[in-house]
Amino acid sequence: MVCVGVDIVSIKRMESLCAKFGERALKRFLNESEIVLAKTPQSVAGFWAAKEACAKALKCGIGKELGFHDILVSKSSKGAPVLNLTKEKLDYFNVESLSLSIAHDGGFAIAVVGISLEY
Repeated sequence: MVCVGVDIVSIKRMESLCAKFGERALKRFLNESEIVLAKTPQSVAGFWAAKEACAKALKCGIGKELGFHDILVSKSSKGAPVLNLTKEKLDYFNVESLSLSIAHDGGFAIAVVGISLEY
């Protein structure tokens, strides 16, 4: 079964969050390796959207079953976004594969996540 999730977020919203709370805000939803990669408000917004889209694809949202730190965003050797889950969550949701696309335009970041589940 293939599930899809999408999320869109205002880049200004992420700028405001970072201006108000600094790195403490980033640590609420990004891992250390993600903070290193998310150098711009556009990247921060894209990572947020990617994690929300992943939760939507898994039909659970961010909460008890799946937290922001269970979802890992990195980059391939070519700079493409890569999505992964912790081993525990890969097993819990029976995930076979994940795919992520992020785009930024007009003051917004959007992410689309495709997840193949084993059944």
